[in-house]
Amino acid sequence: MSAQSADVSATARAHGRKVAAVAKKTGSDSIPDNEWIARHQPWYKRLANHFRRYWEIWTMILPAVGFVLLFNYVPMYGIQLAFRDYDVTKGLTGGKWVGTEYFEQFFRDPLFGEIIRNTFRISLWTLVMGFIAPIILALLINQIASPKVKGFVQTITYMPHFISTVVIVSMINIFLSPGTGLLGRFFGRTSLMGDPKAFTSIYWISEVWQHMGWNCIIYLAALSSVDTALYEAARIDGAGRLQLIRYVDIPTIMPTVGVLLILNMGSILGVGFEKVWLMQNTLNITASEVISTYTYRIGILDTQFSYSTAIGLFNSLVNFFFLVIANYIAKKTSDTSIF
Repeated sequence: MSAQSADVSATARAHGRKVAAVAKKTGSDSIPDNEWIARHQPWYKRLANHFRRYWEIWTMILPAVGFVLLFNYVPMYGIQLAFRDYDVTKGLTGGKWVGTEYFEQFFRDPLFGEIIRNTFRISLWTLVMGFIAPIILALLINQIASPKVKGFVQTITYMPHFISTVVIVSMINIFLSPGTGLLGRFFGRTSLMGDPKAFTSIYWISEVWQHMGWNCIIYLAALSSVDTALYEAARIDGAGRLQLIRYVDIPTIMPTVGVLLILNMGSILGVGFEKVWLMQNTLNITASEVISTYTYRIGILDTQFSYSTAIGLFNSLVNFFFLVIANYIAKKTSDTSIF
């Protein structure tokens, strides 16, 4: 018998003697505390009991767990490329260990400041406006009394979410075509897609339009849990629509807002590659070059795999830092957090 098992047995016997003593004083029968005994079993027995009781649930989620492990955790092995002078012929572990050389190279890059500014500007505008717009839309849709009209508005607003990024960018180019586009005709011969100052606005406005309806669904689900008696009581007290939104709807969705804000902060530098790359041209590249597109140019087009891995790792670390800070602030101010 192992020392751990002996300790557990001794503890169980002591607990049994204590129960027997209490039972002798009270005159009742000695009843063993099965829950206490189960908690103090060796870890491998507790683990076996857990899987024996919940094996159906583990079987159901096993494919999802395997998918996450295979595509999210296994690739992390390649992070070491950021610290090596990678040699394709020697495999992932081949090449000389250079430490933080590629991170320092990125910080010294003349384009570093411009890339970070562009990424932050585009990401912050998209994050702020793309976060506020679904909340406002959900509050407005929730005030529609007719179920048919509400369903129609929801369908119309979330349909653009299913349009592919390539089609969206093609629509933007057509609409903003100088002289002939639906919107471009109002700007004469000026090409908005070639104007660096207009790139950020075009990007976040199209992002909000495409995903606003889809992102508001979770807020509508939270609003659907509001007790209708609250609305009736507020109306009896003379509350109008704005008062209902302020004192009933907004407090209801605030926990959801807090959690989603924390999650969105984790992608503060995560500007999507596809859309920026498709919208990018030689005229607006000074405003459209972001971390994701620069990584693609360096890593894929120029085959500097170690350098591009270092840039991507830097991006992930900054996103993780903002996620932790946002979670800490939310936990201190509203007791809403994800960890």
